[in-house]
Amino acid sequence: MKISRKEVLHIALLARVGLTDEEVDRLSEQLSNILENFEVLKQVDTTNVPPTAQSIDLRNVVSDDVIAPSLPLDDVLSNAPQKEADFFKVRAVLEE
Repeated sequence: MKISRKEVLHIALLARVGLTDEEVDRLSEQLSNILENFEVLKQVDTTNVPPTAQSIDLRNVVSDDVIAPSLPLDDVLSNAPQKEADFFKVRAVLEE
């Protein structure tokens, strides 16, 4: 499927992206190639392939918790725009 310059300019307008003439030509070619690749993939027989959302197993990557001393309270509050006693003071964001 060939993407025209007009279509690339329309997509750029929707995305609020400014493009030079050279970029429009390059993107027209690249987007056309991407769509051609999808056309090839449409021809692959997937009748015996179960639907999946992930191609690899999901697993969490976590590090071990390491206990470390906290910063002194005065250091923590030293750059606070507003503080009250030993707390950060912030404007309320929820209505009652």
